[in-house]
Amino acid sequence: MSKTKLFSFLCEYIGQVINTAGSPHLQQQSDFGLSDVIKHNSSSSVHRVRRKRFISQSDMVAILDYHNQVRASVFPPAANMEYMVWDNDLARMAEAWAFYGQNLSVRTGGYQSILQLVKPWYDEVNDYVFPYPRFCNPSCPLLCYGPMCTHYTQMVWATTNRVGCAVQTCYNMFVWGVLWREATFLVCNYSPKGNWIGEAPYRVGIPCSACPSSYGGTCSNNMCFPAVQSNFMYWFK
Repeated sequence: MSKTKLFSFLCEYIGQVINTAGSPHLQQQSDFGLSDVIKHNSSSSVHRVRRKRFISQSDMVAILDYHNQVRASVFPPAANMEYMVWDNDLARMAEAWAFYGQNLSVRTGGYQSILQLVKPWYDEVNDYVFPYPRFCNPSCPLLCYGPMCTHYTQMVWATTNRVGCAVQTCYNMFVWGVLWREATFLVCNYSPKGNWIGEAPYRVGIPCSACPSSYGGTCSNNMCFPAVQSNFMYWFK
């Protein structure tokens, strides 16, 4: 039975990692090194392999649609939630293990649906309390009552409007002290980056009532929507 474990980190090929979801401006940081949690086996008796797999169009569409589904249905409702589109440059960064505002999920073995690696990020909402304006004096606290909430907050960061992801398969890696013969990683990079210290993920209010002027007043499914551009312009740029 495959088991999903979640991390957000900066990783080099040798398996050294640092923690948290995003950039140096994160709201939440761990105080342990994930290099102690995930590492390639250094034993000469175990062959180490990393296989890069470019993400399929069906997985790409599933990831993008799921992000927008989550963003459209946030509670309390968002006044400035921007529609998210796919960005191939961010996807290529993920393929090269160059991280920028990233979320990462890893599971043993393969997967039947790419959403098996994405949905646990959303599940962090169960441990998250949105910081209403009355709590933000002057900065907003991170009200997280679980191990991690910053994967979820990055997903719903209103001004983050581009995402690009890649899938990686690694063999013979130690995860939490256990040797995984096969580990599948999903890396998603975001821009503009979110999870800024002292800020709420979005402004509370009537959907689309505080959209940036660049959207021209266009609203779709509770999100500020680009009037002319199509996702396909981003998928294949």
